[in-house]
Amino acid sequence: MDYKNASLSPKQRTEDLLKRMTAEEKIGQLVQPFGWKTYTKNEDNTIEVTDEFKAQIAQGGIGSLYGTLRADPWTEVTLENGLSPKEGAEAINTIQRYVLENSRLGIPILFGEECSHGHMAIGATVFPVPLTIGSTWNTELYREMCRAVAAETRSQGGAATYSPVLDVVRDPRWGRTEETFGEDPHLVAEFAVASIQGLQGERLDGEDSLLATLKHFVAYGASEGGRNGAPVHMGLRELHEVDLHPFKKAVEAGAMSVMPAYNEIDGVPCTNNKYLLHDVLREQWGFDGFIITDCGAINMLVSGHNTAATGEEAAAQALKAGIDMEMSGTMFRTYLLKALEAGLVTEEELDLAAGRVLEMKFRLGLFDRPYTDPERAEQIIGSQAHADLARQVAAEGVILLKNEGATLPLRADIGKIAVIGPNANTPYNQLGDYTSPQAPGQIVTVLEGIRSRFGDDADHRVLYAPGCRIKGDSREGFAYALECASQADVVVMAIGGSSARDFGEGTIDLRTGASVVTEHSWSDMECGEGIDRATLQLMGVQLELVQEIHKLGKPVVVVYINGRPITEPWIDEHAHAIVEAWYPGQEGGHAIADILFGDVNPSGRLTVSIPKEVGQLPVNYNAKRTRGKRYLETDLEPRYPFGYGLSYTRFEYSNLTVEPAVIPVDGETTVRIDVTNAGDREGAEVVQLYISDLAASVTRPEKALKGFRKIRLGAGETRTVSFTIGREQLELIGMDLKPVVEPGEFRIMVGPDSTRGETASLRVQE
Repeated sequence: MDYKNASLSPKQRTEDLLKRMTAEEKIGQLVQPFGWKTYTKNEDNTIEVTDEFKAQIAQGGIGSLYGTLRADPWTEVTLENGLSPKEGAEAINTIQRYVLENSRLGIPILFGEECSHGHMAIGATVFPVPLTIGSTWNTELYREMCRAVAAETRSQGGAATYSPVLDVVRDPRWGRTEETFGEDPHLVAEFAVASIQGLQGERLDGEDSLLATLKHFVAYGASEGGRNGAPVHMGLRELHEVDLHPFKKAVEAGAMSVMPAYNEIDGVPCTNNKYLLHDVLREQWGFDGFIITDCGAINMLVSGHNTAATGEEAAAQALKAGIDMEMSGTMFRTYLLKALEAGLVTEEELDLAAGRVLEMKFRLGLFDRPYTDPERAEQIIGSQAHADLARQVAAEGVILLKNEGATLPLRADIGKIAVIGPNANTPYNQLGDYTSPQAPGQIVTVLEGIRSRFGDDADHRVLYAPGCRIKGDSREGFAYALECASQADVVVMAIGGSSARDFGEGTIDLRTGASVVTEHSWSDMECGEGIDRATLQLMGVQLELVQEIHKLGKPVVVVYINGRPITEPWIDEHAHAIVEAWYPGQEGGHAIADILFGDVNPSGRLTVSIPKEVGQLPVNYNAKRTRGKRYLETDLEPRYPFGYGLSYTRFEYSNLTVEPAVIPVDGETTVRIDVTNAGDREGAEVVQLYISDLAASVTRPEKALKGFRKIRLGAGETRTVSFTIGREQLELIGMDLKPVVEPGEFRIMVGPDSTRGETASLRVQE
């Protein structure tokens, strides 16, 4: 049988296998049930496949399993009933072995896992969320992180992941803002390319490589009102220039899987949008991987979008538009054969989809190397090297927003520190959504990170009080918080938000800070998937707590831990220092302490503009010149602009040159600028290049990011940074919806953020 011959190409093996398959077996390859429901755990921690799973294999097979190792409140997989890294790998082998030995053709399962900011399995490393990662402006570091995530996941048998998230966020009230890299298409595209290189490695069948899945295709971050899955109102020009751009760059980098978004665009759901899934993705871009839906997306065609009256119609619409696999698997498994028999789809269309899935399995090496090594999984997953990497990513992603009177860094010989707030010592609050249960001691909180600085003196010099919760109006913890703060020389306020699901951790005694296990735990979740907000203010009585602490006259350092921007003008005006950490992951406490005490000079920069108030939205920096006039109550400028962030040193820019200053439409020029560390300590600067097209055939943004470099300079050091500008940086989507470089004048700006920098001119001519 040629499909078992490893010397043949994946395409040849696929063609041979398809000829041997029944329609039921082909459909089986297109379905992806929930993997954690396919087994039961025995008392000795081994697993057995369920009778239902055995029946599905006997009835035509299954192509893929979703989240077999995923653990969280949704799956109801806990530390107690879940699997360790080694046990998880053994479980994957058990399931795979059953399929290979009990199916007619022996087609292996493709195991898909969630890896937004780390493998979502028990014991795996929890890295910072993508919003923190984007704030590093360090694509090389992110590529290294992706290699670590791929190694952990593949070592357990996971071969595909549902990341990276390439949504360009427009309205930060959206609960999934934390899963994005930011508001700019160029920045998102750069991280997209890094993720593909990191996750997929040099070859897909490598032992540390994962099939990356680009999501959510497309414009999911531009939904109406920032509501998850709401309609998107966008023209094709903006769609191509902004939201499609990161996906295009990722496809060019070799991405082999794409997931359509839940939303509709101009009345057409992404799940059955043939223009997007076929015309653009395959015909224009040359994508030759496979397309998998989001969970339950085909169901929405019948109930939600209502573009189909029956399940058969919905399954047919999806398949004909280009869908190759259904996450959850219920609609294809139930209705696709009926649609085939009714003539709603053809055998050729079914073969095309099944063939794409099978060819990817061959490319991944699953037919030739279907099992994994449990011993290796035990060594790699959650390793110290990966924890160290998580700490570095978190530290580089922390943004210093304000530092009045050089409040930071804190002196090593400072007397007492009061660490106060609901995010001071609540582990899950600093991890973000899509997180697995964590063993005690696995997460380093802000309190623990600061305490670790003082050794045996920590109990005496570091005081702690939660003060209040993220949500709720209880002030019963205020008195104890004020008592602690009154004894301190400086107060660190750890406040913000939470994307923590209910992991059964109980609640906090606001009077003592102790964890209290109750029958019904308190949920502080105000961010994450499906948790959208109408405002961006702090919830509960957090602002009031900060105001009461401030009255003591102590230096107040606010540390925000959250998944979306916070708008609190009073804090912006009154706090002595403000640090934005987003969700910094398992090593976040150490990373924040490194910043607060100056072991690490802050180098994070904003990738989302932070408005003064929610009524200004949208406030993205690359708005059109024709965005309208100011509001009666306020202007259109953000509180903190895109690209902004402070350092403990000072950088100066000089000698900007553009040579040549006149180029043809297909030409290139080089931009150079000198950057000097004018301070007295080493630091890293993010040098940002923006381009303005001064006159064009269609309206343009006032400016657009087209390049960035993160450089490290010693005190007094100067370095020349160069950028190449060519067609890719200068083109726009013209009147015919095709990319074009138009002759004319361009303004080049290079500086520390989107509002400041040295400027020069560039002329493009025929």
